Amino acid sequence: MRHRGAEVLAVLGVSLGTSGIYALLAYLRAELTVRGGISATTATVAQGAQTSRMWLNIAYDLTGVIQGLMPVLLVLVLLARDPANAGIGIGLHRPTRKDLLPGAGFTALIGIPGLILVWAAHQLGVSANLAVVDVPDTWYRVPLLLLQAAQNGLLEEVVVVGYLLTRLRQLGWSNGRALGASAVLRGSYHLYQGLGGFVGNIVMGLIFASWFQRTRRVLPLVVAHFLLDVFAFVGFLYLRRHISWI
Repeated sequence: MRHRGAEVLAVLGVSLGTSGIYALLAYLRAELTVRGGISATTATVAQGAQTSRMWLNIAYDLTGVIQGLMPVLLVLVLLARDPANAGIGIGLHRPTRKDLLPGAGFTALIGIPGLILVWAAHQLGVSANLAVVDVPDTWYRVPLLLLQAAQNGLLEEVVVVGYLLTRLRQLGWSNGRALGASAVLRGSYHLYQGLGGFVGNIVMGLIFASWFQRTRRVLPLVVAHFLLDVFAFVGFLYLRRHISWI
């Protein structure tokens, strides 16, 4: 039992736990050192390399996607080696209606209120300005954004929901305590976007973690996260000239 706690710290230390610390420091730096605070800064969500060589940009970007998937591979290997693990609802099978339909439903449930929250946070001045996409306007821009959306969905949902909730349950944590820990972790690494990103992702984390605790199926959450990021990334490209607060 004791080694599982150390394992959790190690996994989070090489993945999203460290991202949460950096995001908190970015938020504090903006509030303490920038005139106007976080609302005077700009946060970029999806980035691409911008050198003078296209092949080098592609190599950088693909390496970044692969690097982001390594914690996913790590936790899947760790869970597979543990005989006490009951699975997290993800594997090599094709997504079915049980995965796709809830994923689409979560996209609407999270996405529509999320847009309202982004607008409200912008009006209140508690969030950074969002330059959602900073990728060169090339033929591979949209394919890269799709890959980054898939990477984000797998990394966050498999690590923060599937893996973390499984290990916390095995460590004897109550459902409520584990639910809160997963949600706060999700909010923490979005703090670089400001309080709007922090609160919005905590709410998303509570909904997603509660679903997983009831169903033990993480793939619908991966589908939902992928779709949310696709709409955010591609939508930004086409709407940024028409809507002032994105």
